[in-house]
Amino acid sequence: MNDLPQVYGKYDLLFTPRLIPRLRNLRGDEWAKFIDSLSTLPETHPDALAFCLMMIQLGSCLSCEMDSYRAQRGCAVCAQQTVISFKGSDKQLIKRYEHARNSFIEQSGRDELKKAA
Repeated sequence: MNDLPQVYGKYDLLFTPRLIPRLRNLRGDEWAKFIDSLSTLPETHPDALAFCLMMIQLGSCLSCEMDSYRAQRGCAVCAQQTVISFKGSDKQLIKRYEHARNSFIEQSGRDELKKAA
């Protein structure tokens, strides 16, 4: 049984793969194509999880708390604001994903992920 008050049930504290499509139209064409490629993947796919890792790092999700303004606005809104406010280019943002993907592969140590790289 969930011990959290019902109002907290709708809050995510970490970026999840189901939110990826909501980030599509926030930047240029390169970003939109990139998001399209990730949006078709299962939520457990290593590339989708690596993208979540990047968003968690970029948006400082680990410091989010349920009673914070960020959490009350919602993870989707916070993630959108994070992507919009990124000062670099689409290429630089995608490069951050590639670094997160490499880190994810190294940390997991799973052979199937290394083959996919």
